[in-house]
Amino acid sequence: MDQHFERIATNGIHLRVALSGPEDGPLVILVHGFPESWYSWRHQLKALGEAGYRIAAPDVRGYGGSDKPHEVEAYDMQNMAADMAGLTEALSPDAQAVVIGHDWGAPIAWNSALLHPHRFRAVAGLSVPHMPQGEYSFIDVVDMLYTKQGKFFYQVYFQDEGPAEAELEADTAATIRKFYYSASGDMPDGTYPADKKHGDVMLTGLPEPDLPLSWLTEEDVAYYAGEFAASGFRGPLNRYRNHRRDHAYLRSVSDQIIRQPSFFIGGSMDPVLRMIPGRDPLALMKPALPGLQGAHILEGCGHWTQQERASEVNELLLGWLGGL
Repeated sequence: MDQHFERIATNGIHLRVALSGPEDGPLVILVHGFPESWYSWRHQLKALGEAGYRIAAPDVRGYGGSDKPHEVEAYDMQNMAADMAGLTEALSPDAQAVVIGHDWGAPIAWNSALLHPHRFRAVAGLSVPHMPQGEYSFIDVVDMLYTKQGKFFYQVYFQDEGPAEAELEADTAATIRKFYYSASGDMPDGTYPADKKHGDVMLTGLPEPDLPLSWLTEEDVAYYAGEFAASGFRGPLNRYRNHRRDHAYLRSVSDQIIRQPSFFIGGSMDPVLRMIPGRDPLALMKPALPGLQGAHILEGCGHWTQQERASEVNELLLGWLGGL
């Protein structure tokens, strides 16, 4: 299946987009997370494109070949969702798309469907369930649960502009190797180091994997590392610096229910599903997703769902898409 790139105007910026599949096929937008790129969907671009869907996997703003606004607020959820709505309008002006996201791409996908229902006919999230807005923003919740208890939490560390950029950009290949391995199903205990304290830095205690892993090669790492060496980490990290802004905006939206058909895939070893102790994120998302058509947990899979378990994810997605 042929794959090519286009730079597409949307919401006042340009995104570099990897495209595959027939131009007249139903449009599916694939939204990556942190620290990733369009390349995170390489297995889905081929499989879903060959199944007859038109697949568009952008570098989200701040990443790779896409535009990189400097301001923190340029990366708020309102803008991220508008980027996906504008991309859909550019590629499929007369028909709705399906939007599927992983990691930060999952909240972008969920909220694109919520805020732009006229553009999206269905939505799926990988790794990160849809979490309706509560009384407190996520960053304030983890501040109470982690920071005030003296524990390290990476998203708190990411709040200050500069230190995280400097650490992660010092050796982008090492950043990718350690970050990916530490949240994967290959990590021996399946979780981040438990003894990290507030004041530590991101990569402290994260082991170096022996490559290749079954799903991650040296060539894969080299591609990601080259992208971040060129683009830097400021744009990607700015996404984390909008928690309170996002919370205030999304709480103001009168209808918090995503009514389109929806779908979820996660991994049993994914640290995301254990971030808030004592809370079941799958149970929390169901009231706001009345059209939920499946929630699949892949045994032994870590955070990088569509990369770690490409064939299983492709089979699940194709089955769901075929039933829409």
